[in-house]
Amino acid sequence: MQRILVVEDEMQIARNLRDYLEVAGFEVTVVGDGSSAVASARGDRPDLIVLDLGLPGMDGLDVARELRRAGTTPIVMLTARGEESDRIVGLELGADDYLVKPFSPKELVARVRAVLRRTSGATASAEILRAGDVQMDLPKMRARVAGRAVDLTPTEFQLLATLVREPGRVFTRGQLLDALHGVTIESYERAIDAHVKNLRRKIEPEIGRPRYILTVHGVGYRFADD
Repeated sequence: MQRILVVEDEMQIARNLRDYLEVAGFEVTVVGDGSSAVASARGDRPDLIVLDLGLPGMDGLDVARELRRAGTTPIVMLTARGEESDRIVGLELGADDYLVKPFSPKELVARVRAVLRRTSGATASAEILRAGDVQMDLPKMRARVAGRAVDLTPTEFQLLATLVREPGRVFTRGQLLDALHGVTIESYERAIDAHVKNLRRKIEPEIGRPRYILTVHGVGYRFADD
């Protein structure tokens, strides 16, 4: 049974999310503050973390920073409506998806399943992808660039794999969102820009002069085919 850590200080919301996730077949732990979230993530090693950004004391962004220092456990953020800057920062810190309050618990379950599929879906494929200096082992979810191992979150790995499969093909942001989620759902196209920024930080020799992931202005992105 996959384990979900819910980090939410509003107990009624937390209980509601716990109930829906448990009915969906997950084992759920609930904590209400940032310090407990970091301790639980380190000790229990959940398969995914649902993280509210509006926590007392150590806020959700600080929690996300701390979690990303320690590993690549998938994170689904919960944000208040209108906090666009927090969503962007959260995604750039390595969050895999987000939901804006108020939201349907059923949609949260769908997002959680979609993010987890990015982790488990690759395991079912015995495929090695190569394009230029980039090599991706899909069963083991490992990536190497110019012989150097690169640690990627599940979302970053899936996004890079989508681009590497078809070097030279131009993907719109909407197409990349669909490739990540596996279903067509309303999402935030600028999330792709944040994930690409993270990828470039990890794989490009010079972030300001991308060699692998190229921007197609007004459209989206492509992986270099030369």
